[in-house]
Amino acid sequence: MASSMVPQEELPVLEAFINIRNRLTALKKDTTKFIRTQDVMPIYNAVVKQVTKLNEIRDEHTSHHASTLASNAASSSADPNSSGPAPPEPNRVDTILADVFALLSLFFMTIGKSRETPAAYSQIAAIRQILSFMNETGAYTEAFLSPFRERIDQLKEMIKRDSEEGKHPEPIVRLMLRKLQGVERQYSDLMASLSVISIELVPIHQRLVALRKQMAILAGEPKPNKTEFKAVMEELRKIDAKRVDGKFLGPGGSSVPEGQALLSGLLDQCFDVAQDIKAREAEEDVSPSLQPIYERLSDMKAQLDRLTLTHRWTLRETDLYNYVMSLREIDSMRVDGKFVDTDGNKAEGQYALLFLLRRCYGLIYRLMSESEPISEELMPIANKLSTIKKCLNEVLKYGGPYTPRDLYPYHLALHQIDSLRRDGKFYADDGSIPEGQAILVAQLSEAHELLEMLKESMSDEESDEEEV
Repeated sequence: MASSMVPQEELPVLEAFINIRNRLTALKKDTTKFIRTQDVMPIYNAVVKQVTKLNEIRDEHTSHHASTLASNAASSSADPNSSGPAPPEPNRVDTILADVFALLSLFFMTIGKSRETPAAYSQIAAIRQILSFMNETGAYTEAFLSPFRERIDQLKEMIKRDSEEGKHPEPIVRLMLRKLQGVERQYSDLMASLSVISIELVPIHQRLVALRKQMAILAGEPKPNKTEFKAVMEELRKIDAKRVDGKFLGPGGSSVPEGQALLSGLLDQCFDVAQDIKAREAEEDVSPSLQPIYERLSDMKAQLDRLTLTHRWTLRETDLYNYVMSLREIDSMRVDGKFVDTDGNKAEGQYALLFLLRRCYGLIYRLMSESEPISEELMPIANKLSTIKKCLNEVLKYGGPYTPRDLYPYHLALHQIDSLRRDGKFYADDGSIPEGQAILVAQLSEAHELLEMLKESMSDEESDEEEV
């Protein structure tokens, strides 16, 4: 937990970060105009300046602490094998900085810079949260983890490329790499826990993970399917019956393979979820004390589900910050990992809430990872092109007969978009060139090619009619 004590020398940095957070929040709330690169970059430069100052202060503190230790070691029997001074304990400066980067990274996505180092922050935070949930439940396999390994590698490569090209200052690169290394350690710990499972127990483990996931989904439903629930319970009982004195045995029943604790833990969790579902069936709902949280999470999940389908049309990536903060607030209500009632006792309906909480975090990660590097100013054009392409593909799929008049609306729409370009580029109202030019040009070219294919198809039909 971050210390509330901020060293005297860090107070000016704290004040600067609070002001920066206020500027970002005000910019996020202003929906009267597009968020542009020139709105975001001055704030980013201010962040760089303060992060640099913070690093200098803390490097100096660490250096001073190290020299003190060295002096003490020379005059006493200090341990020569000591690993050196610990880094400063996180304090309120780090908390505010996390808020600043959570917002700033989403702004970078909004202005079409989703493949640059600062934009990685929110994705790293989302991965960290999801891996933490996996570690809590133990419900994961190598197949579940591999997509996160791939994403971590992609983010690391992106940061490395930006560093080599000098696109972002060294303090920002250092910060992002440190955050990413923390996530890598989480990933490595989870993979290491899987390595203790004996090969003989891998099939049982994989099946238990699948059943745990199925149980979580059932727990997240207001009215779980009784037939499906009964089938899962029967399979769980069969797996449980394979244990002898609480242990899964190897072939022949003579050995006790490694990985017993992980499998037994998963099996126990599945039965815990089952008990929770049964309790909710008896009450026909989540505990009244948790009902407001349940409804809030359900609404949030429904909104995020819709955004995964329509986010290119309706979402400002900075809006995700509101969801992240709401989830953090709900998450902080847990006591020892459990939601409690007004008397501080664990209430029924835990797994329903935890499933919804994890699902919301997962959806936010998906929305962030799918963000396209197109500036918000160009999104109306991108959306129009996407619609034209879909229509043309449908026309091509189902065929004619159609006439030049049928294709005229598409010709007109593409001509209107073409006319927006000057010297092959799409410009903003103030004359700047927003991010996302290459993607729009590629989409426009693809639409023209589809239209040409339709015209070619129409010509072939006319030739056939003439021969007849």
